[in-house]
Amino acid sequence: MHAAKIAGLLTGLAAFERRLTSVATEPRPILVVRLPELERVAWRRGMRAARALERSATAAFSTAVSRVLRVDDLVAHDPGSDVFVAALVGPTREGTTGTTPIDVRSALARIAATMEATTRQDVRTGWTTYDRAADGGRIDAVLERALVRGAQERERYAFFSSLGHELRTPLSSIRGYLETLLDRDVDPGTRQRFVRIAYNESLRLSRLVEGMFEISLLDLQAGAPAPAFGSLAAAIEGARDACASSATARRVVIRIGDIPAPRVAIDTDRLTLVLVNVIDNAVKHGRAGGRVDLHADIDDPRFVRIIVDDDGSGIALEDRERVFTFGERAATAANGSGIGLALARLMLERAAGRVDLSDSPLGGARFTVTVPRA
Repeated sequence: MHAAKIAGLLTGLAAFERRLTSVATEPRPILVVRLPELERVAWRRGMRAARALERSATAAFSTAVSRVLRVDDLVAHDPGSDVFVAALVGPTREGTTGTTPIDVRSALARIAATMEATTRQDVRTGWTTYDRAADGGRIDAVLERALVRGAQERERYAFFSSLGHELRTPLSSIRGYLETLLDRDVDPGTRQRFVRIAYNESLRLSRLVEGMFEISLLDLQAGAPAPAFGSLAAAIEGARDACASSATARRVVIRIGDIPAPRVAIDTDRLTLVLVNVIDNAVKHGRAGGRVDLHADIDDPRFVRIIVDDDGSGIALEDRERVFTFGERAATAANGSGIGLALARLMLERAAGRVDLSDSPLGGARFTVTVPRA
């Protein structure tokens, strides 16, 4: 399909909805691409700059859909809007009008890539199914539903990617201790300790695999999780052992105060994983050759607070919320995946806990993990 042909079919949303209602006798996929930067450009640089960006985005959208969609598919964009829409209503090569979700995602990805390359701006995508009987006369709600679905799919992808990252942590620990035992002569006491750590990490890995779907984004709104209880002391000791190899690599000393013994209302493996993420973050972003301090505050009869301090450059005030978002990290971070702290917050919130970020007396960042007592 030629770009000129699709440009001629590009209509306003009102005409798009009328045409869609007339031809969509059965449910049809709707693709939505949004350019959120358009409004910000209008505010910051004026309407002339916003119109130039919109023209560029419209041309890119027309070019992209001409390569991806079929001649009979419908496309729409209202002048001044940041939303671009397509409805897959034309027949496929097999002569049907059906489209699988993977086809939709592939088409969206190609359209988004073309628009981002042309405009040099990020876009947001989403898709849904339009049903004339249920959605007739409510095209705005359909577009919003598509964008919400797209956001949920991106969050879900980030979440399961983060799980893969978290599973690598105990695997790396196991491998490191076993490689040391294979490559070096160590005394019997050290050998026994390394084997015990590797064994405990393998148990934690197994439990993480078994419980990974319990904390998926799919069931976050399904109600309160089942009550769980764990050992604060065991979680702190397990996190210290899991982070020992990365701390050694950066010559960082992890100093832990007296470990109290209260039970907490989160299972030991979950809390261990939370503390591994927080301590590992402190090790990575603290000073090489420096130190990470951990101590627990048990003065409150309702909660236990675990405080982790590092001596790095700290986290700027404007970045302190960003570091808890999937795929994000502080602007000053030179490494990291942007998922460990987000997963830590998610797990704590499911246990009615929280994690806070502030300045550390050591000069870096202070993370305060609060969990209810059992």
